[in-house]
Amino acid sequence: MPSAIARNPVLRGSHPDPSILRVGEDYYIATSTFEWCPGVRIHHSRDLVNWRCLGGALTRSEQVDLTGVPDSGGVWAPCLSYADGLFYLVYSDVESFGGFWDTPNFVVTAASPEGPWSDPVPLHARGFDPSLFHDDDGRSWLLSNRCDWRPGMPWASGIIAQEYSRAEGKLIGAPEVIFEGTEAGYTEGPHLHRRDGWYYLVTAEGGTDWEHQVTVARSRSILGPYEPDPAGAALTSRHDPALLLQKAGHASLVDTPGGDWFLAHLTGRPLTPRGRCVLGRETALQRVTWPAGGWPRVEGGVPAETVPLPLEPRPWPQEDGGWTGTEWNTLRRPASEDWMTVHDGRLRVRGGQSPWSRVRPSLVARRAASTRCSLTVPVDFSPEDFQQLAGITAYYNTQNWYLLAVTRREGVGRCLELLASDRGEITAPAGAPVGVPEAGPIRLRAGLDGSELRFSFSSGTGAWTTLPAVLDAGILSDEYATDGRSWGFTGAFLGVWAVDLTGGGAQAEFGIPSYTES
Repeated sequence: MPSAIARNPVLRGSHPDPSILRVGEDYYIATSTFEWCPGVRIHHSRDLVNWRCLGGALTRSEQVDLTGVPDSGGVWAPCLSYADGLFYLVYSDVESFGGFWDTPNFVVTAASPEGPWSDPVPLHARGFDPSLFHDDDGRSWLLSNRCDWRPGMPWASGIIAQEYSRAEGKLIGAPEVIFEGTEAGYTEGPHLHRRDGWYYLVTAEGGTDWEHQVTVARSRSILGPYEPDPAGAALTSRHDPALLLQKAGHASLVDTPGGDWFLAHLTGRPLTPRGRCVLGRETALQRVTWPAGGWPRVEGGVPAETVPLPLEPRPWPQEDGGWTGTEWNTLRRPASEDWMTVHDGRLRVRGGQSPWSRVRPSLVARRAASTRCSLTVPVDFSPEDFQQLAGITAYYNTQNWYLLAVTRREGVGRCLELLASDRGEITAPAGAPVGVPEAGPIRLRAGLDGSELRFSFSSGTGAWTTLPAVLDAGILSDEYATDGRSWGFTGAFLGVWAVDLTGGGAQAEFGIPSYTES
């Protein structure tokens, strides 16, 4: 049988906190989406190499309301599981974090990972990173970390478990602390697996930066006590800054029908050793063996860039692309016809609130999946004044972004203006606005080249003009957004943005997008 080769990361761009699941010969990975809609991206594979995105599971505000959530809040660390012919998806909707923690957890169900998913059932809000484990005896258990707001106490104060009744659709009994973690600290991201009479608890420790690691503990009883692997971390990059795959941690296990085991985990690819990871945190895959003693082992305890798989390659047909593809996301509010529609391949967007808004922005974007990529989009927009803008963006969060927009200036008329927000400070790095024809579409391009970002434009079918400003792409990274006052978890996005501060909802039309990588 020909074998497949996994080239890490298998999910490129912002796809952190992977929860991997096999049902029959089908594999699924669910990942965090934070303030982006739809919530929880689910990918499907039949060989662990070729993955197709099924879109997002949480498509309605009733399932998750991201209005007003903080940057990098929203949907954290989902877990996908399966029992009695039904898929279960648990997730956190993080409304505040970093001091006090508002982290309500929910469960939705579906007959298929492609949905539709049910209305959510509330669970607890004691911590985040929930997971459901379905035991062989028919009982189910909800795990999560436990948050502690008290001054002088570690905020991550252990892993808790509480029984979940599938029949009643609710938690029963009392939560119990089953694992207090190791000296690495910041214990979170729990996933339970059962093998040979042992319960294996896989957790993320060390924080989600360079010290990140996968910790495994085991017990004969589901409620512990759990003994950590005496060999230390099962996987980490912390000891070697030269590794391509850094931040290795937050993992879950899966087996194949043939009995092979693999670990899906979070990773980051910095532009320089321990530099900025513009693409955010991605998903990689590692082979796992079970030598004598029973502890799961990844060769060398470090992430490999390529992993051979004992499965026949089964690629998916290539998607047609366009604005209806699963790669596109909206910011903080679901896609709906009251503010965006697609006709004849063109996207029409009504201008929303300002770039600082956490309520009703009109932004449609996709993850940057390569450090050398570009997005090209024609925009047709007739602004009445400077308070109306529509164009192309390279976006991280409300404080860190770039925007090349069609707008209007006194004495100039319709024009292009390049704006930058660096930790909330707004500048015009290309200088004065550039006048463009009063009517007709303008083609815009955002090009990412490692640590550099450039914008270009073309009127009609004319030649391309690249703006003179060479911009720092590094501000679109988790490392830059995590500045001692706030945390960042989302990676860079490329997309289109329409703003109308008059409240009139002026409409911009965006032509067929072209995303390329080199």
